[in-house]
Amino acid sequence: MKFDMHCHVHEGSVDSEVSVERYIKLLIDQGFDGMLITDHDSYDGYRYYYNNLRGKYPDFVVLRGVEYDTFNAGHFIVILPTGDEPELFERQGLKLLELIRLVHMRGGILGPAHPFGENFLSIYNTGRFKRDKRITRAFDFLEGFNSAEDVVDNEKAMLLALKYRKPVFSGSDSHNESNVGTAITEIDADIRTEDDLIRYIKEGGRPKISGKRWYGTIKDKLGLINKFLVYGFFLYNKWGAFVNTIPRRRAHKHFRRYLR
Repeated sequence: MKFDMHCHVHEGSVDSEVSVERYIKLLIDQGFDGMLITDHDSYDGYRYYYNNLRGKYPDFVVLRGVEYDTFNAGHFIVILPTGDEPELFERQGLKLLELIRLVHMRGGILGPAHPFGENFLSIYNTGRFKRDKRITRAFDFLEGFNSAEDVVDNEKAMLLALKYRKPVFSGSDSHNESNVGTAITEIDADIRTEDDLIRYIKEGGRPKISGKRWYGTIKDKLGLINKFLVYGFFLYNKWGAFVNTIPRRRAHKHFRRYLR
């Protein structure tokens, strides 16, 4: 089965120009069998699909994920068991070790998005994690190809995955129509739900990935000026973590009650 494993839709990511239905149609036209919705700290895009489009495209699989913004290590793709949408993962600002622990307690899987991408957004360009082998071993997969990242950064991700024997996903990270379908994850199993995907990875499944670099990102357009934008993302992340402090603590308490 042919999937795009990193998709942002307008109903869940304010910076995406592509509606979930348009995204589905574009992928179907390109021969895809499914997609993983990974909006920023939100399940709203998937909820829109579930409430308004479920069953309309019966041969196309839409899976629910999230791209979670940690406080100290960048962005991570989180996939939880079918039907599980804890508010906690819609409240940015958890530290990485806590995120890993909580996702695994819930029976889910996670891995870094664009591992060698921009500072503050990507784990291996963020803080001490580049040197902490225990962290990499704790991941269930790595994003081995991201259409919005430079060739050398994707090559580094693939080499790291080979070193640690981690499965890899390929994601377009699309926010507009022009790069939808530029990343392919081929899975040699019948994947219909998040549970199917989690089981596949935990049982040693190894997707095949491919893709082409999309030269339309903000950093491509801005060049060196993009560095200022990166620091803006850093400040945005810290501010987002701060304003979510109380809601995140409340959601954390509810999350732990659920586990008992």
